[in-house]
Amino acid sequence: MKKRFKVISALVGILAFTAIILIGCTKNNDSKEPLVVATSGTLYPASYHDSKSNKLVGYDVEIARAVAKGLHRKIEFKEYNVDGQLTAVKTGKADLAANDFNISPTRQKKFATSSVYKYSFNSVAVRASDNSGINSWSDIKGKKAAGEAGTSYQRLSQQLGATLVNYDNVSNDVYLRDVKNGKTDFIMNDYYLQSLALKATPNSGLTLPSNLYFNTDEDKNGVGFIMKKGDTDLQKQVNAQLKKLKKDGTIKKLSEKYYGADVTKKPNVKNIHTFKIQSKYDGR
Repeated sequence: MKKRFKVISALVGILAFTAIILIGCTKNNDSKEPLVVATSGTLYPASYHDSKSNKLVGYDVEIARAVAKGLHRKIEFKEYNVDGQLTAVKTGKADLAANDFNISPTRQKKFATSSVYKYSFNSVAVRASDNSGINSWSDIKGKKAAGEAGTSYQRLSQQLGATLVNYDNVSNDVYLRDVKNGKTDFIMNDYYLQSLALKATPNSGLTLPSNLYFNTDEDKNGVGFIMKKGDTDLQKQVNAQLKKLKKDGTIKKLSEKYYGADVTKKPNVKNIHTFKIQSKYDGR
């Protein structure tokens, strides 16, 4: 009887252990936890609040929503500045960051990244009346660069000799107003973002000179999501959804809705200057 009891006890133990493993696997593979996404909520048209409904919308935001839907997960957005978004991903407060993040070699060393869903190039916004005195790249030396600390744009501005004026997650209208009134002299940023911001602000008094279009080694590879380094499961799941969304035309439709162009393809623009940003410049 004792021997039989021991055998039965062992079998019960094995079954219980197996059940625990299966429950754990089910939870991991079919997570009901919301997909937490870090974003800014101030970067038009990638991530911003609709002026009428105050709903968080934008190209990156809608792609993130579509990915979460494909994964059968609810989505939760948390708004931070650029540093805050990256910190949230690093510390696990967010599953991914969606905010027109370039898939740069520097970021790929520190984070897992998704496949690219946007290609672009960069421009320099200056005062239309006098180009803020910037008619060539050498003229940037000594001028005041508006941007967010640590971005590739502020790093390049620093490298070219500009004085940095760093902002903390403010909206486009603040940037544009300060260049117009002379508090700052120029803004480096994505061409599509800047051109749309100027269209949305008819009296901005700014322009984007075509001789100041550029790319850097940090942003020429395109835009995607940023995830925690080593989170290969999420990376594979997200990339699988992005592949489906590209194939069925969803991402193209979203790009045309928010950018008025198909940004899923590399732009055919000539005479774009390419810079290599030196590591000693931190943009702060």
